[in-house]
Amino acid sequence: MTIDGFAAPPALVEHARRFHAEGGTPAAPRVAATVLLLRPAGADFEVYVIRRVAAMTFGGMYAFPGGGVDRSDSQAHLDWAGPEPAEWATRLGQAPDAAQAVVCAAAREVFEEAGVLLAGPAAATVVGDVSGDDWEAARQDLEGRRVGFADLLAGRRLTLRSDLLLPWSRWITPEFEPRRFDTYFFVALLPEGQRTRDVSGEADHTMWIRPADALARAEAGELTMLPPTLVSLAQVAAAGDLAGVARAAATRDAATPVTPRLDLPEHGEPRFLLS
Repeated sequence: MTIDGFAAPPALVEHARRFHAEGGTPAAPRVAATVLLLRPAGADFEVYVIRRVAAMTFGGMYAFPGGGVDRSDSQAHLDWAGPEPAEWATRLGQAPDAAQAVVCAAAREVFEEAGVLLAGPAAATVVGDVSGDDWEAARQDLEGRRVGFADLLAGRRLTLRSDLLLPWSRWITPEFEPRRFDTYFFVALLPEGQRTRDVSGEADHTMWIRPADALARAEAGELTMLPPTLVSLAQVAAAGDLAGVARAAATRDAATPVTPRLDLPEHGEPRFLLS
């Protein structure tokens, strides 16, 4: 992988050729959100990654906690701290209600998949340890859609801390893929007093790892990751430290989507291009 593209696996190239030859119709991408959860590690920092179970879409791949926006996110009426939905709309390139749904999905998914809650009893506070049995029961109810995220927060008199999520990028799956996602990437710092937990049934392995180490292990074939994950890791690693990540996030374009396109040159290897 280079800064402007990455090699295309032969099976994917054949799939793309067949799709175009048959005049396939692109599937509508589902809006989703994912979170690069970060924490200090000495003078450096680490990112939390999970490996999707083999039976899932992208099974066996290491990724960040995340998933699709659902109806409960779109209908959420909750206490809100940080940028208002109108400000999020500008950053994400969506209408205010749609932008709020994306932010809610990001916070909900990181709680469902990592046991980390970006909320607090007031606009400038965050809850502490949420690993107890009562919180786990609440997380399972949320994951099973027996309760909505807004209801969970309201029941505990908590405010969603949207300011703890920093928009990073937006990726749309190539048109020839049968399942497509329009995914917003965020970065967030692990709140003090909280810890990640391997709780999601969608993952069979989780770990904290330095972004540079994750990239090195992916290059060595030890970790399997999709290009959006690899590119995001390279970008946060290039920021240098956590303060650098926050500075970079403030000016990043998270509204214009990156849609990798397949280049099939007459001579040379097929590549996905990012620009």
